[in-house]
Amino acid sequence: MQIVQLAISGIAQGCIYGLIALGFVLIYKATETVSFAQGELMMLGAFCGLAAMALFGLPFWLAVVGAIAVMALFGVLLELAVIRPILGQPAFSIVMLTIWIGYVARGLITTMPDIGTETHTLPVPYKDLVWGLAAAVAAIAGLLLAPITFVHANMGVIGLKAFPAAVVGGFGSLPGAIVGGLVIGIVESLSGFYLPEGPSKAGC
Repeated sequence: MQIVQLAISGIAQGCIYGLIALGFVLIYKATETVSFAQGELMMLGAFCGLAAMALFGLPFWLAVVGAIAVMALFGVLLELAVIRPILGQPAFSIVMLTIWIGYVARGLITTMPDIGTETHTLPVPYKDLVWGLAAAVAAIAGLLLAPITFVHANMGVIGLKAFPAAVVGGFGSLPGAIVGGLVIGIVESLSGFYLPEGPSKAGC
């Protein structure tokens, strides 16, 4: 029974990795460039939702819509002000720029007192694992079924674990990103339970 619970937990975590990996794949399919700022942009979206709920008292679903709107606007401004001026340059330049964007975003958040230095939990209406899994599956299904023909090369370009998920699933494959996320989530869940955390003190 323990292994079943671990597998379900791994699938739920894997769905989250898969969602982020989808972002990597969509950007790559649109621009043929890997954005290493994906995890930090996800972090900014989460903080926008947290601020909407904690500071403005918005309900969860309204906070989600607000965070999506804010991040969409932020993405457009980022593309116009930072990404577009270097289009046409070698792909390495754009990759390094996304790394820089990620570092700047992370640095700005960590310098904010009581925000970047603490761990925060979103007060979501669903706390049961099954509901979280269902929400992740619904979001993934929505992304896979939504038309993506509007994506253009001029559009803006945790992730640390989602990037390997995209690689495992084949970087150009949307379903592959989900499979890669599930594989990594399940392996992480099982290995975290069955494998030792590190060398024992006796062996040091």
